[in-house]
Amino acid sequence: MESNKDVRHAIREAKLKQWQVADMYGLSEGNFSRMLRKELSSKKKEEIFRAIKKAKNEIAK
Repeated sequence: MESNKDVRHAIREAKLKQWQVADMYGLSEGNFSRMLRKELSSKKKEEIFRAIKKAKNEIAK
């Protein structure tokens, strides 16, 4: 079973790479990837969804 499918799906839908979201979230790619191994709390997911939105907007500029 893959954890955090909704987060991974949102990253793909935004046409971003995990490292881009990790950078916007303030973590290294490795730490972000490890964090996604276990299901996250709703609060953490909301923070990540905000980082996804922010990263998407930054790249669109």
